[in-house]
Amino acid sequence: GLLEPDEYDVAGSTTGVVEADRLLGAERVEPGDRLIAMASSGLHSNGFSLVRRVLLADAGWTLDRHVDDLGRTLGEELLEPTAIYVDTVLALRGLAVSVAHITGGGLHENLPRALPNHLGAVVHRDTWPVPPIFELVAEAAGVRPDDLFGVLNMGIGMIVVVHPADAEEALRVAGDGAVAIGSVRAEAGVSLT
Repeated sequence: GLLEPDEYDVAGSTTGVVEADRLLGAERVEPGDRLIAMASSGLHSNGFSLVRRVLLADAGWTLDRHVDDLGRTLGEELLEPTAIYVDTVLALRGLAVSVAHITGGGLHENLPRALPNHLGAVVHRDTWPVPPIFELVAEAAGVRPDDLFGVLNMGIGMIVVVHPADAEEALRVAGDGAVAIGSVRAEAGVSLT
């Protein structure tokens, strides 16, 4: 287990109300819509079992080990707070038609949740930098970084789907760290190119 007998975990959730005509969802997505990604701040809260196994147990690293590629200790990297996207998503009201939170399961499992079943997406892998922590995990696990796109967020924490005419405005509103990474296609599944 992760917690000792005298430790505890605090979690919370919220429920909101929205007018029906302002709902975001897959039914509003069309082929050709653009995917606007917001950078993650690291692993967020997913992938720690894998990290513990490949970096701590298998590779023998310690949390206080300084990792040059990270510019800090492994422990500091793992404790990086999860980026919160509420302000950006709220600012994108009126532009966004659907939203995908990229958590465990990576792009392959989370992006389809924001799309109708009959549509998919083409994601251009070279449109954003993958943070070093993901490459370190891949190397320690003996896999290519691309193999982790179905497991980890790989540097993308949130994807907003917008109509093509709104893409430039959405990028401007989303601000630094937002990037156009691909588009919706008329074929199910997520393809990384």
